[in-house]
Amino acid sequence: MNTDFSRTKDDVEVHTARVPKYYRLKKHLLDMTQTLPPGTLVPAERTLAIEFDASRTTVRLALQELAAEGRLKRVQGKGTFIAMPKVTQNLQLTSYTENMRAQGLEPTSQLLDIGYVTADNTLARLLDISAGGRVLRIERLRLAHGEPTAIETAHLSAKRFPTLRRSLVKYASLYAALAEVYDVQLAEAEETIETSLAAPREACLLGTNVGLPMLMLSRHSIDTSGRPVEWVRSVYRGDRYKFIAQLRRSFD
Repeated sequence: MNTDFSRTKDDVEVHTARVPKYYRLKKHLLDMTQTLPPGTLVPAERTLAIEFDASRTTVRLALQELAAEGRLKRVQGKGTFIAMPKVTQNLQLTSYTENMRAQGLEPTSQLLDIGYVTADNTLARLLDISAGGRVLRIERLRLAHGEPTAIETAHLSAKRFPTLRRSLVKYASLYAALAEVYDVQLAEAEETIETSLAAPREACLLGTNVGLPMLMLSRHSIDTSGRPVEWVRSVYRGDRYKFIAQLRRSFD
C-alpha cells in the first residue's frame, strides 16, 4: 500500500489553526525559558496579548500553567520572570543533607514539631512494633540555599531509639544520628511517589499557593540486619523539584 506522508502548506496552516492560541503562546514562552537566563523579565500580559492576537485571559492561562510547572516565577507587583532550574534529586538511599551537598546547595532544616504518637495498625506493621506502641514523630521543613523545598515527617520506634530525640540536637542529619548513636546503617528502602495538591498549611510553609501540584514521597527504610527503621512522608514543591531514577535491565 502506498502512503504519502507529504504535507501541503494548506495542511500545515489548517493544523496550526487547530492548535489553541494559549498552547502556541505557552510553547513560545517555554522556548524562551530554555534560551534566556533565570531572572529574565517576561513581556507583560498586554504585550503578549498584542503579539499573539490573544485575549488577556488566554495569556494569563499560559503564564499560570508555566508557573505551576516551575518554568516561570510570578512576583506580585513586579511581573513574571524566568525561574531558576528545578532542584534535582536522584532516587537513592541517601539523606536530604547528602543530596543537597552533592549538588552544591547548602541544606538546612527547621524543626516544626517533634513528639510521640500512638502507632495504629498500619504504622505498627511498617515499624514492626505492637499496635498502640509509642512512635517518635519528627516533622521538619527542608530548605536549600534558604529556599523551602519540602516538608518531611519521619516516624521511628521510640522503644528501639530511646534517646533519638535528644541526639537530633547534636546531629544535623537523622541518618548520621542513627549511624553514630545506634550503629544502624540503612541498606534498602521502598519509595513511592504520588501527586497531591498543596493544602493551606503546606502552601504557607513552602511559600507557594494553595492547590499547587506537589510531589508526595513515602519511604520505608530497612537496615542491614533486615529490620524496619523508619517510615517517612515528604511533600515537595512540584514547581521546584524533580526526581531522577537510574534504571538498568537485567539479562540473567
